Amino acid sequence: MRRTVVSRIFLATLACCAASSCSRNDTVDTPTPPSFVLVMADDMGWGQTGYYNHPVLKTPNLDAMAATGMRFDRFYAGAPNCSPTRATVLTGRTHDRTGVEDHGFALRRQERTMARALNEVGYATGHFGKWHLNGFRGPGAPVLASDNHNPGVFGFQEWLSVTNFFERDPLMSRNGLFVQHSGDSSEVVVDEAMRFIGRQARQARPFLAVLWFGTPHSPWISSDEDRAAFADLDRNSQHHYGELVAMDRSIGTLRAGLRELGIEASTLVWFTSDNGGLPRIEPGTVGGLRGFKGSLYEGGIRVPAIIEWPDRIPDPLVSGFPAVTMDIFPTLAAIANIPDEALLQPQDGIDLLSILDGTEPRREKPIGFRHLGKSALIDNNLKIVSNDRQTGAYELYDLDGDPHETNDLARERPEDLARLSQALEAWSASVTDSAAGKDYLPGDFDRDENLRRSWMTHETYAPYIEEWRDRPEFARYIEAAVNN
Repeated sequence: MRRTVVSRIFLATLACCAASSCSRNDTVDTPTPPSFVLVMADDMGWGQTGYYNHPVLKTPNLDAMAATGMRFDRFYAGAPNCSPTRATVLTGRTHDRTGVEDHGFALRRQERTMARALNEVGYATGHFGKWHLNGFRGPGAPVLASDNHNPGVFGFQEWLSVTNFFERDPLMSRNGLFVQHSGDSSEVVVDEAMRFIGRQARQARPFLAVLWFGTPHSPWISSDEDRAAFADLDRNSQHHYGELVAMDRSIGTLRAGLRELGIEASTLVWFTSDNGGLPRIEPGTVGGLRGFKGSLYEGGIRVPAIIEWPDRIPDPLVSGFPAVTMDIFPTLAAIANIPDEALLQPQDGIDLLSILDGTEPRREKPIGFRHLGKSALIDNNLKIVSNDRQTGAYELYDLDGDPHETNDLARERPEDLARLSQALEAWSASVTDSAAGKDYLPGDFDRDENLRRSWMTHETYAPYIEEWRDRPEFARYIEAAVNN
């Protein structure tokens, strides 16, 4: 297999060289731009890696990425739950600007996404796994071709996607065609993504592959083999960690596949999670940080993150720079020479290329968060948090000396509190303007387009409910809802 793949790449390269030598205008071959693989876990906490010495979970493949690439020790999800963070990845903008207020709100079609932008400069684009940007709540269902917020609408030329979480033996949608798979969901996603990546590599075409796992989101279903090491834990914790074992193994498959294709050095692989860890999973998920998914304390938004890109990061690096999922699109745009107008303004993220080169400047643009009445702002080492924006009461923490947010400095440092609260309020006012559609062309705004709905009662999806209701994710979703 390896010989076949390498031979095809070699022949394609020879063909490109031959074509180039015949051109009267080009005397130097144009190198293929770097490709991008964005990998996101679902509900994986900051502390759930081997390289942070988790007490029971081993992640040898993530550890290997961290040992060869750049590990971010202060990387943040753009929101403390799933759909909002996914919107920040695709747009470079905080989620409230895009209409994705909470899980299950649709991304507005007026937003400019990285997939569309990369299409325009010659990239192939594919999405694989959880979508959850089409406005539907509930357990995952295959995304319909008739869904006017499917991945293709936002620039993905190929997609194998599910509306929300999905488990073993997933039923998925390939560009609208239902496909039944067998095995662990993370391994299915990687296998499908590698088929897409292989096709692009053989054509020497740059690509964006977005892999959004359903792991380790509840309800948890792992194989007996993958949870065997956790037999002393409660049932949910066993399956939760078993899913992460399989996910880590799938990342090993991804890395090996890129090496086999001979494109690992020129491919940027960016791994992270969509929000902080979960409560009631033992041992803990957040590495001792305060809060969990849904919170704007560190445990709710700080997540594991690694970039592996040998061409640009030849030696391992560990960064304490505060970075966030909003930075992903501006960084890829800088690498791919995407014009500024392809990114809708205002942008909340920044280009991290200088960080990848090993410099550690101060972050000039603070990171703002708004989520369901809560807000926070991170300015390098300082962070303010408000758990109720209406009261105007803020807590202040110095994360350099207090990463667990145990010592509120609001009274001791009134000048810092005033400066940061004013900055947060000004930023939030800008977000409110965006949420009202002021970033779009006049008349190009439908306030109702991104309203949250349940696919189980929606006219386009409901006819399939009898076909899907015996799916394990559906049955266990009902069970979990009853028990909680």
